[in-house]
Amino acid sequence: MKPRLLVTSLLVLGLAACGSTPESTQTSTPPSSDLSTVKKDDALAALLPPEIASAGTLKVGSNIQNPPNNFYDQDGKTPMGSEVDLIKAIAAKLGLKAEHSDMAFSSLITSLETGRVDVTMAAMNDTAERQQKIDFVDYFTSGITIMVQKGNPQGVKTVDDLCGKGIAVNLGSSQEQFGKEQSQKCVAAGKPEVTLSVTDSDTGNQNQLRTGRVAAILNDLPTAVYVAKTAGDGQYFEVVPLAPINGGPYGIGVAKKNAKLSEAIKGALQSLIDDGTYDKIVTTWDIKQGAITKATINGK
Repeated sequence: MKPRLLVTSLLVLGLAACGSTPESTQTSTPPSSDLSTVKKDDALAALLPPEIASAGTLKVGSNIQNPPNNFYDQDGKTPMGSEVDLIKAIAAKLGLKAEHSDMAFSSLITSLETGRVDVTMAAMNDTAERQQKIDFVDYFTSGITIMVQKGNPQGVKTVDDLCGKGIAVNLGSSQEQFGKEQSQKCVAAGKPEVTLSVTDSDTGNQNQLRTGRVAAILNDLPTAVYVAKTAGDGQYFEVVPLAPINGGPYGIGVAKKNAKLSEAIKGALQSLIDDGTYDKIVTTWDIKQGAITKATINGK
């Protein structure tokens, strides 16, 4: 068994990605996806731009501080996470090795457009606005998830069960917006409103939930799953098993001038879905709720 992992992350994305990253200290033994069975597909590799094929490397731009999507192992140098496993598998399917560059989230699209990296993969939502600049190969559906105390003592099973209860959300997040909308729906249905506790601290939100001051925390799907799995060695929280609320796709960003690369990545992803490797990865990281069955470019 590996030594326990210490992870410290920052709130960085707000409305840009669906939620925030956990800032509290979590302890767990990091999982690992077995990618040894992934073999090169010559037909898909033939779609690669010649300069990438000859280099043998897929340069990946990421913002490596967002567990379980991407974060550093205990050595502080080795990227790991569900997205890291998936892009490694995609690269292997194309006969390449993935090479990560850690950079600010705000610089990812520019780095892609200028050719500093070949692709981006950093829990970036595929949106119509971003599609004006780059293309996306969609690989996951994220959205808002409800996290409750272990054992779900207040019986929160659907969004309607939030009526009359307190929930914690991050300031300026899509979760705050959804909480306000849900409160209005509760009142319109003749039920008590939702009481929002809006903070800029994931640690504070978790403390509120642990002590029963709120009934639930709303957060992004992968983040909520990771916190529930690692906080207190998995003894503090659990995620309500619902499909992502207001779900939207995460996409691998590709420059528009590299349409063939987009097609190659799409084909590799679909192959991984079909042969079960994709399912293995999302199962390892406990994020099957957001799994897809069909690889698409810009949602098509």
